[in-house]
Amino acid sequence: MADRRANLMEPRMEGLLDRVGSKFTLVTLASMRAREINDYYNQLGEGLGKIVPPQVTSVSRKPLSIALEEIDKGKIEAHPIDHEALAAEAAAAADAAAAEAEAAE
Repeated sequence: MADRRANLMEPRMEGLLDRVGSKFTLVTLASMRAREINDYYNQLGEGLGKIVPPQVTSVSRKPLSIALEEIDKGKIEAHPIDHEALAAEAAAAADAAAAEAEAAE
């Protein structure tokens, strides 16, 4: 069983910000993970098993609190998106599609 928290301010905001770098990243990461956790609990009766269950044992029942605990324990990490690489891939895919269309004519 998970230990009871000393107060409502655990995990500490400072520790979470050290892990992710910015408030905006923390909010985005925690909210996305909380939605996944909520979806996991909602699909349990259906037996689908497509969504990753919570990665920490928690006394909290709220998905956002569980998500913040996962971030604090290092189970969930933020990885920045390389927009230039995505744009290059999209351009290459568009060029390939255009070449296929020309070849088909």
